[in-house]
Amino acid sequence: MKNGVTEKKKRKIFWMGLLMTAVLILCCACAGREDGQKGIAYQIYYVNNDETKIVSKEYRSETTDETLLLEELLGQLAVISERLEYETPLDKEFALIGHTLDNGLLTLDFDERYRDLRGAREVLVRASIVRTVTQLKQVERVAFTVKGEQLVDQAGVAIGVMNDESFIENAGNEINAYEKVDLRLYFANESGDYLVEENRRNVVYNSNISLEKLVVEKLVEGPVSEGVYPTINPSTKVISVTVKDGICYVNLSGDFLNQPYNVTSDVTIYSIANSLAELANVNKVQISIDGETNISYREKLSLNNVFERNLDMLESTGTR
Repeated sequence: MKNGVTEKKKRKIFWMGLLMTAVLILCCACAGREDGQKGIAYQIYYVNNDETKIVSKEYRSETTDETLLLEELLGQLAVISERLEYETPLDKEFALIGHTLDNGLLTLDFDERYRDLRGAREVLVRASIVRTVTQLKQVERVAFTVKGEQLVDQAGVAIGVMNDESFIENAGNEINAYEKVDLRLYFANESGDYLVEENRRNVVYNSNISLEKLVVEKLVEGPVSEGVYPTINPSTKVISVTVKDGICYVNLSGDFLNQPYNVTSDVTIYSIANSLAELANVNKVQISIDGETNISYREKLSLNNVFERNLDMLESTGTR
């Protein structure tokens, strides 16, 4: 009887010990999983090997200092995948030589080699960097410079401030930074007293800028067809172009007031108004100089006025 009780106790102790061991193993496993999930999760964006889209990998950080965390994420953008599954945005092709963060605007300054990036690869690199750093609360906007000068695209158009919504993805998750559009622009005839229509097909432009601003920039650049002549001083800077309630507000630099071409004031003003009115969302145009509208253009046309499409300015309907 005594031996029976002893055996029973032994079995009980054995099973209890086995159970405790299992619980201990389970707890250790759970603890291991928790340790592996410490910190806050961020997505680090890279360029896929085909250079057709960006891909992301989770990265966890326990860093709470915002300045150090920014440095940490920028460092991760330069980490090369061991399996070579993707390309790092900050690789040896160019170098990030400095950065500043001021009131939510992060300016990243690169060396001259950044200009060697072309086409889709440059856009994907830029998208990867911007989407990675704008996950931080203190980074609201990002600007790219090359040795202190504002970055421009292949067409020479300045690339403005960006955020995580600046890069549009299609169904295949590819970044569409460039789009094509047909434009109808109005320039001067040879005598400079009427407008001539110029149709441009498949104009490639950076989708980070609006169509309205694109139209004004193309007018400043001047025509590309023969028998058509410029209307705006090419030194003019397009400060801003916005649309509200069908009115397009065009803010130009003071160079606009200096007219180097032999064109009438009406031709210049209505080259802008008629070209913008070709867009579906624009009915009227207000022009300002450095934000001021209380100005007369060539002492003939007050910029306080809001200008509408004027078909009488077309050479085909004016004199012919």
